[in-house]
Amino acid sequence: MRKAALLAVVLVLVAFGLAQAGPKANPNVKGWEKGGEYDRLFDPKEADAIKGRLVRIYDFVPMPGMATGIALEVEDKKDKTIEIVHLGPKDFLDLSVIGLKEGDQIKVAGAWAEFDGKDVLLAVKVKKGEDVQMKVRRTRDGFPFWSMSPEERQRETAGE
Repeated sequence: MRKAALLAVVLVLVAFGLAQAGPKANPNVKGWEKGGEYDRLFDPKEADAIKGRLVRIYDFVPMPGMATGIALEVEDKKDKTIEIVHLGPKDFLDLSVIGLKEGDQIKVAGAWAEFDGKDVLLAVKVKKGEDVQMKVRRTRDGFPFWSMSPEERQRETAGE
């Protein structure tokens, strides 16, 4: 029994370490770059977080010519409204590292922005449970992890 508990703790710690953005090799991030039109929508002064049930995970193209991204629909725990969350470019993200799936209870931190006439949350990180999270932007200023070198991402994740 003790070995099983120890193994579970080790697996959670490994998952936490691997879930820092979950980047794929050579991602297509066209249009998602730091300083681009889409990136300028992110304003750290609009920081907020929501908790709720993950209703849907889907692909979307934010603006013409951009690489496909991943978005979430989250039913807000407080008022049961469906909130839209933009995570980042699909070719950069690997949701399997945190086992994210529809029906999960999650917390998403990010910054609100108006997009296509609707309020959306541009994600900084997604937490699933207490020990597993996936960061996609730097918390203090929203700098996207997909615009960082692997070394910069490593420094960011090591500093948490």
